[in-house]
Amino acid sequence: MPQDLIQVNDRFPHACLISAPARDIALQMAKELAMAAVCSGTGRKPCGQCRDCRKAASGVHPDVIIVSRLTDDKGKPRQNITVDQIRALSADAVVLPNEAQRKVYILDEAETMNPAAQNAALKLLEEPPAGAVFLLCTTRPMQLLATVRSRCAAVKLNGAADTTEETDGAAELASGYLRAVNSRDEAQILRWCVQNENLDARTAAAFLDEVRARLADMLCGRAKCGRFTHSDMMGLYRLCDRCTGYLKVNTNVKQIFGLLAVCALPDGNRGNSID
Repeated sequence: MPQDLIQVNDRFPHACLISAPARDIALQMAKELAMAAVCSGTGRKPCGQCRDCRKAASGVHPDVIIVSRLTDDKGKPRQNITVDQIRALSADAVVLPNEAQRKVYILDEAETMNPAAQNAALKLLEEPPAGAVFLLCTTRPMQLLATVRSRCAAVKLNGAADTTEETDGAAELASGYLRAVNSRDEAQILRWCVQNENLDARTAAAFLDEVRARLADMLCGRAKCGRFTHSDMMGLYRLCDRCTGYLKVNTNVKQIFGLLAVCALPDGNRGNSID
């Protein structure tokens, strides 16, 4: 796989989206690709023998940087990769490599980037600094903005979800839910949620990811927001984030859609708060 991404003229994609069924699998592939990207040997890459390959394999290469969620004062990972982390990455990416021809940035659990971080990452992917490579690792590619996904070469590992049909179904569901919420009609929102409450967990997760991606586009001005206020969009985003968390601990999908029905409209619109 690493060799397939390096052309005979030693060119390497500036960004790859690595989708895998498990976090450690995606991260391992990213490390192999990083080794290939910094390899200074001849022939097929990574050669595994040069100084750069050995340092990358040992996790001590100064031009291979892993970005992951920060930890709190108790040592637990925070909820998101923040915009400040991406801004720091952007500032570092314009600095020349220390030893290799390239600097490689591995974004572990890239789907945990919050909307502002994804927007900052999008700008970086649109205008990447020369010699910088970005490897986004994820088990949930649909949680990333479509614009972010489209700017990366796709690396899908065995067992990763096939998102083609899932994307189409999620897009239709997201459109229906957002139309219902935008109507401000509680009965319409409830009807929509009842009609779709029998989805399987995988489809429900893809739907929630798509809603969040669309809300992020609205918040960043890349999509029309209709009657949604900024507060509405942030509230819905947090609601979908909560529901995604509940799905991860095997909460029943019907309960998720019940939450989506009763908490869709914040105080001032229906009298219920999502916080």
